Amino acid sequence: MSAVKTAAAPAPQPAAPEQSNSITQELKVTAHLMALPTGLFSFVNEGLPNAAKQGGMPGVRISPPPMGGGAAEIVGFRADGWLSPDGDAALVRVRKGPANVLVTIYQLAGQPDAAPRLQVRQLLQPASGPAPAPEAAAPPAPEPAPEPVTPDVIAHIQGQGDVGARFGDWLGERGSKNWIEGFSINAPAGIDPADLTYQAVLGRGWLSPWMEAGQYCGSRGMALPLLGLRVRLSGDAADLYEVSCSATFIGGTSAGPVGNDETCEGTTLAPLEAIQVILSPRTRKSAKAKR
Repeated sequence: MSAVKTAAAPAPQPAAPEQSNSITQELKVTAHLMALPTGLFSFVNEGLPNAAKQGGMPGVRISPPPMGGGAAEIVGFRADGWLSPDGDAALVRVRKGPANVLVTIYQLAGQPDAAPRLQVRQLLQPASGPAPAPEAAAPPAPEPAPEPVTPDVIAHIQGQGDVGARFGDWLGERGSKNWIEGFSINAPAGIDPADLTYQAVLGRGWLSPWMEAGQYCGSRGMALPLLGLRVRLSGDAADLYEVSCSATFIGGTSAGPVGNDETCEGTTLAPLEAIQVILSPRTRKSAKAKR
């Protein structure tokens, strides 16, 4: 009887891994601890024109810090807690300040124009004490004073209030440790305010919305320092003027001068202590070079 030879079946090959069609996008996440005084505040994530193309980014969350966050009550208008760039808002109530809230920003990495346009406004201030009793007799009316000259740049400085300066002069005092909480810039005569706009640096990759000339940018009485500024000329203002900005910061660092539409901020993002905005008429040579 002859033996029957059988061929061994080929060993099964491991199945190839399934190809995944998912795409992972890297996000840039930054967090800012913000101290708020007693009062009611609104946080609004204003819309970006291309937000829909960025997967709903930049997104913002307002939350209590890991410890000591019980002094602030946070109420959002969305159940999931997100502030999307569609104008979503949250309310923060501080009954006894100061109280810290954590502002966390999520944005697409590598896109400098993807920073959120986050507005913080104080809606209600704590009630003041009783009004002083009226005086027995009013003093005689003083002689009318000459009408003051409108400053070109106005800053709200911690402990000082609103202070003004002309273009080219420094506003704020270096070494004073009094930070700038907000500012405004007035347009020269004959210039459309929409052609002179500016932003404030609020944090790493976090800029305020653009403000037109004459509009206030920042806060008052909230102990929130600005960390830099950015000034942009367009239209007739860019044809007729050149702008540069310099700044000093608490701790001794400085930045600038920087030119049109450039951000003036320190490497350490220290609070802004003094600013200088120079607006000078263009010479014929510089005007031709611009064209």
